[in-house]
Amino acid sequence: MPVIAPVPAARPARIPSQRDGAEDGLAAGTTVDHLTETYRAHYRSLLGLAALLLDDTASCEDVVQEAFIRVHSARKRVRDPEKTLAYLRQTVVNLSRSALRRRILGLKLLSKPMPDMASAEEGAYDQLERDSLIKAMKGLQRRQREVLVLRYFADMTEAQVAETLGISLGSVKAYGSRGIAALRVAMEASA
Repeated sequence: MPVIAPVPAARPARIPSQRDGAEDGLAAGTTVDHLTETYRAHYRSLLGLAALLLDDTASCEDVVQEAFIRVHSARKRVRDPEKTLAYLRQTVVNLSRSALRRRILGLKLLSKPMPDMASAEEGAYDQLERDSLIKAMKGLQRRQREVLVLRYFADMTEAQVAETLGISLGSVKAYGSRGIAALRVAMEASA
């Protein structure tokens, strides 16, 4: 798609200022007339700015239109009407960045290969291993089972396990090593 090249902005004859009569008697903020005049005078230059940041015309037009909509919605917060163009430029840059981030994220999500599906035999074998592990875990002493579950399945440190169970660090190590040894024997016996 063709990209619009930046074009120097034409100077408007005169942009009405706040002193010329604020909209609805507001003391501060950009008037709709001022924003409309800014749109007429600077639309192409803002489109050129977006074209330097983005790669397709449709996105550039969308970004510039959205920038004008956002500044129009927040026009009462623009204290100095002379800064309206600066707000628009910054909004165009920010919206362009957001558009690029969305594209990059979309590409990352699309480029991930689908995970390989396990065959039915592998799934059955994994289920058998899980069942035998659960059976072996049930055969352990209560403290050994608690230490192994907290340590390896809840991914806690030995100190955290000791604190959780209210036992010493040495007891956690002892219950853990005895529990692993008992699991090893039980798993070998079932194999």
